[in-house]
Amino acid sequence: MSLNIRKTGESIIGDFMDDMKLRPAPLSEGESDLLNGSMSVNRRQFMRHGFNAAGGVLAATLGALGFAAILMPPTGGGGGDSAVLYWAKGREEEAWYGAKHLQSMSKSDFEAEAAKSNIGMSGAQGVWNGLPVIVNYVPHAENSGSPVADNSPRFQEMAGYDIGKNYVGHATEFLLGNPEIFDPSNNLVMSFARCTHLCCIPGWQLVSNSFTDDNWTPGGGDDGGSKMFCICHSSRFDPTAIEVNRNANRSTGASFEYLGIRRAGGPAPVGLPIIPIIMNGDTIEASTEYTGWLTYCD
Repeated sequence: MSLNIRKTGESIIGDFMDDMKLRPAPLSEGESDLLNGSMSVNRRQFMRHGFNAAGGVLAATLGALGFAAILMPPTGGGGGDSAVLYWAKGREEEAWYGAKHLQSMSKSDFEAEAAKSNIGMSGAQGVWNGLPVIVNYVPHAENSGSPVADNSPRFQEMAGYDIGKNYVGHATEFLLGNPEIFDPSNNLVMSFARCTHLCCIPGWQLVSNSFTDDNWTPGGGDDGGSKMFCICHSSRFDPTAIEVNRNANRSTGASFEYLGIRRAGGPAPVGLPIIPIIMNGDTIEASTEYTGWLTYCD
């Protein structure tokens, strides 16, 4: 089956929606003009390779928000408001969690996959409340008592600075007053997977480059691998670097401060919000208490 991209505006998003049952990202005025063009892409080829070379072509053709719409998971997690499910659509044969598509995430799965890593990290794309998320396993409890060194990953609580380079706050101080948001000793962090640049969908190990290699460098900078990578415009995020930052709803302009992971490089202005994890035995669930942090793409 081929998807013939020969339409403009929101109609093209509707065609992808019908075929893939995905939810569109909102289009701002004038963005439909970016959806002009002509291209024929095999569905399986796109879903398997659309996160690298084909993704770059489609991002240019559809515009960033149109491309984000294609990658969005369906509305509703199918397992209740707290459920966090694996999302491996089109990557069933490639992702380590491919056979678990739309099954509940479990910590033991991440631990087993992390055991295959040189540095003990793992990650997976997911869906929660119809929203894209990324869950990462970081061996913090095992490494936090040893000196900070390359390839010895742990969570780093850091100072945050907004797009204007103004100091916002420090993660350690923030967590003293809000310990329920993030527990580093759990070795897990969940991030909202909408890029703060143009709301595309960053990924974990969707492409192979120096930013995604199986290594780690401390400091929350752009050195080393194990970064989330957004293929639309190459923004990078460090899931081990925890900071306080500030963002705003793009429709209303209302600003908010949030705890998140740090932007390591690329055009994204700030990092991604954390979604608080709630463990239900071995099952990974999430709190709906801080959904206001997720409105910057509204």
